[in-house]
Amino acid sequence: MTGVLTQSRPIRLKGRSFLALALTPELPFEDWLVRLDDLASRSTGFFMRRPVVLDISGLDIDRPQLRDLIDRLGARNVRIMGIEGARPSLLGTDLPPAMTDGRPTSDIEAPVVEEGGKPQAPESVAPPAVAVPQASPSLVVTQPVRSGQSVIFAEGDVTIVGSVASGAEVIAGGSIHVYGTLRGRAMAGTIGNAAARIFCRKLEAELVAIDGYYKTAEDLEPELRGKAVQFWLEGDSFKVGSLA
Repeated sequence: MTGVLTQSRPIRLKGRSFLALALTPELPFEDWLVRLDDLASRSTGFFMRRPVVLDISGLDIDRPQLRDLIDRLGARNVRIMGIEGARPSLLGTDLPPAMTDGRPTSDIEAPVVEEGGKPQAPESVAPPAVAVPQASPSLVVTQPVRSGQSVIFAEGDVTIVGSVASGAEVIAGGSIHVYGTLRGRAMAGTIGNAAARIFCRKLEAELVAIDGYYKTAEDLEPELRGKAVQFWLEGDSFKVGSLA
């Protein structure tokens, strides 16, 4: 008996983007892993349930070194979902796939396969959309962010009307504004926006980060604790100042 496969409509492949942390290791790896362990010890659960991309652009390493680094990160519960900036000779089936900067995508229509096995384009193709300038998006959260919760908004700024509890986190592609107490983690400029800032009415943070540069609670000046402050970057320098 010969089965006949009929396809009433094409399979739809949906484009989707996810926010991942990008780790940029430095040589020697031993010293870099010590600093990573220090960050993890001062911010419990920082890497839990979080996809990570390993950016090795410009590193002069071979495949055994890369594999060993990924194994050592795995032992620290850091899951590498992809590798960015790797030479083709470094990659293989035993390593995570190569990745490049993610961009929002629309649905992709797979071609319909006819009886003869030749692909057929969809009957109609929508005309290309005309780009219309829009204001930068922002997200306003009117409820407190409780311990264990994450607010993630890669498209722009995040404003928290209440407080951010210890063990909670706010991640934004733009700036972060907290009109209450910031006790958890705030990570701004996560898609490469070095101009992003972090503002809070009362500083009690576990960690603050802008465009990959971070300060933990132990790094913050004691005289700023409990004060209204802002954070920003000047080149590679992490700056903090009072809002009073």
